[in-house]
Amino acid sequence: MKIVLLSPAHPLRGGIAASSERLAQELQDQGHEVVIFSFSLQYPGFLFPGKTQYTNDPAPTGLRIRTMLNSINPLSWVRTGIAIAREKPDLVITRYWLPFMGPSLGTVLIKARFFARKKFRSVALVDNMIPHEKRPGDRLFSRYFIAGCDEFVVMSASVADDIRTFSKKSVRMAPHPVYDIYGVAAAQSECRTKLNLPPNTPLVLFFGFIRAYKGLDLLLEALAQTPTVHAIVAGECYESWEPYATIIEKAGLRDRVHLFTDFIPNDEVRWYFGAADLVVQPYKTATQSGISQIAYHFEKPMVVTRVGGLAEIVTDGVSGYVVDPTPGAIAEAMLDFFNNNRALALHEGVQKEKTRFSWGNLASVLLKPGL
Repeated sequence: MKIVLLSPAHPLRGGIAASSERLAQELQDQGHEVVIFSFSLQYPGFLFPGKTQYTNDPAPTGLRIRTMLNSINPLSWVRTGIAIAREKPDLVITRYWLPFMGPSLGTVLIKARFFARKKFRSVALVDNMIPHEKRPGDRLFSRYFIAGCDEFVVMSASVADDIRTFSKKSVRMAPHPVYDIYGVAAAQSECRTKLNLPPNTPLVLFFGFIRAYKGLDLLLEALAQTPTVHAIVAGECYESWEPYATIIEKAGLRDRVHLFTDFIPNDEVRWYFGAADLVVQPYKTATQSGISQIAYHFEKPMVVTRVGGLAEIVTDGVSGYVVDPTPGAIAEAMLDFFNNNRALALHEGVQKEKTRFSWGNLASVLLKPGL
């Protein structure tokens, strides 16, 4: 089968690009021909809060990536649609994660259909239909994108529910696969030495870019209630750091919060997960999370909050804790983990649970036509 994957990819950085490249590799391993159509410009500068949209990591080997779509240039939308039509695909899979992309991606699909000499099936792999941080025009842009799709695949029930407020087209679900692209964890002692972390202290990890909905403030307030626990905060801050700095100072956490607030390259991810005992995702809102799937890869138990699809990924009492999004509930879970020696049992639970999350399963759901 000839497959076009319309998605960010190298040299763009981030979870969407990394997971799309991994999906393309899985589809190729199954014998399909795959070409990725990516962005020459993903976000205009005023919409991107980080330092750079691009990675210094080497390009993935064995993947064909065409970099041509500009999210704010309508002429590139038409050109990309024509280029996809010329590929004569049987299937077009489009990643959709932000309504801002609705006009460009929707137009690409419409133009690809118009110029195609043979029909193709259009499946959207939807990370978010309604964003965490809402803006004017979100619903209009998403509705426009939906018009170019035949069916949808989602990775959490909450996203499926959001899509059904727009459309009666087929929606199928497959859980987010384990991120297995980050290598093998080193010994915990080696990881802590490399990162200059205390060798023998309870240590939790908050990983990924920092935005208000991810609840870093809840974790910091929970640390004030758990005086023996330290935390790694690893990821670029996409908003003002001042509120977090205020909590750290007022709660006297400076010696227990270890900050690594630059973007973490792929080849360094393993050091942070390897150093931690427990991964904490104190989100205030969520759909699914790639951070959970990195934790599964490195076989780390998790604390997640009872929001969105996080409770679909982590089984309470088996692979971690599912708690209310409050500092007290997060603190209680961390204290139970460390004070009652839950590490071994939850590690075994993580090992068993991770078998649910395979790339082959996601690929099979995308390839199978909807009803």
